[in-house]
Amino acid sequence: NDPIPSLPVLIARNLQRDFTLAGDKTLEVLRGIDLEIYESEMVAVRGLSGVGKSTLLHCIGLLDTPTCGELIYRDGESTWQSPGISEQNRCDLRNRFIGFVFQFFHLLNDLDVLENVMLPSIVSCTSSQWRKKRSKVETRARELLQRVGLEGRARQAPGTLSGGESQRVAIARALINNPRLLLCDEPTGNLDTRNSESIHALLRELHEELGTSILVVTHDPDLANRADRLLSMIDGKFHD
Repeated sequence: NDPIPSLPVLIARNLQRDFTLAGDKTLEVLRGIDLEIYESEMVAVRGLSGVGKSTLLHCIGLLDTPTCGELIYRDGESTWQSPGISEQNRCDLRNRFIGFVFQFFHLLNDLDVLENVMLPSIVSCTSSQWRKKRSKVETRARELLQRVGLEGRARQAPGTLSGGESQRVAIARALINNPRLLLCDEPTGNLDTRNSESIHALLRELHEELGTSILVVTHDPDLANRADRLLSMIDGKFHD
């Protein structure tokens, strides 16, 4: 029998993003992006600086709003569509459906490593909800730290970690709510060659183990070539 085709977890149709500059000039950053990302698929987007890669990720991640176009998110039988999504659903999707990994790690120095990993779950709960689920979340956070090779650093301060270790913590944090879609914006852009290679291997390994769909934008050809599909972006559009 032929395998059952997977369904897209994300559909983007005709995404455009314009910015108004001084003197009422308009900068067209995204110029009609169409994209589908399927279950358990890793997609890489390459392109020079300034072509719109990060803007695309911010729009898909609901950190920014496209000037026009449509975004559809699917989780099993549930579907959300933007525009038209409520602000509460935007927040819920950002926290539960989507995980983020950025070039800069954005770890909070007032929290230890374990607390940083748990943070997306903490902020999504009321205090009474958190008391009930804390033990379960902490167990998952420790499992993720073990997967990224940092189980022994749980109670350390982020400031004691290397760049590569900090990015591993950021990846564990992005996965704590078991997102359907992981968005990575130049995840090795702030790392040396050795740490970059380690993060490349880790992302591919986690992708294969967890089946999480991943969209990564990168300048790095090695990371891009590890993806299932590679897209090239020029002047706000995809090109063959």
